[in-house]
Amino acid sequence: MENYFVHESAIVDENCLIGTGTKVWHFSHIMSNCKIGQRCNIGQNVVVSPDVILGNNVKVQNNVSIYTGVTCDDDVFLGPSMVFTNVINPRSAIIRKEQYAKTHVGKGASIGANATIVCGHDIGEYAFIGAGAVVTKNVPPFALVVGNPAKQIGWVGEYGHRLNFNNEGIAVCDESKQEYKIENNSVIKIS
Repeated sequence: MENYFVHESAIVDENCLIGTGTKVWHFSHIMSNCKIGQRCNIGQNVVVSPDVILGNNVKVQNNVSIYTGVTCDDDVFLGPSMVFTNVINPRSAIIRKEQYAKTHVGKGASIGANATIVCGHDIGEYAFIGAGAVVTKNVPPFALVVGNPAKQIGWVGEYGHRLNFNNEGIAVCDESKQEYKIENNSVIKIS
């Protein structure tokens, strides 16, 4: 008996590994050879293509497409109707399955509703991609990016709040009180 839930209208293909406590909701399709961690939530009408890897506690909202070549670390949030691509120059009449580009989403990152992540670009840990953004290049850890094409407009902490750095390059999250430091255009947590 499985230790996860799959709604009766969902389809899970053979050779998938699904972790304890994960829920797969209405009309979703988990394709072959996927690895889905523990305590994930796969919303309604989601497609997870072959060989996709999702870490623990990944939240996938309704109508999301996660294509072959994508890996998401633990605690990633994928907003409603966002999509990944996996071929840079798709054509219906030309098969390019051997050219699928890789995309990695780091721990704790959030991708907003209707965003598009163009393949071959990585999203750093705890980055925040605004709703409707079109990501066409790598996104650094803790970066806040918005627009089409997506541009960085600031930094966020692990709790998703915007960080405001003082003259010494130190910022404190309003909610967690965690301190961060910015150096050489990179953000790190101060322990």
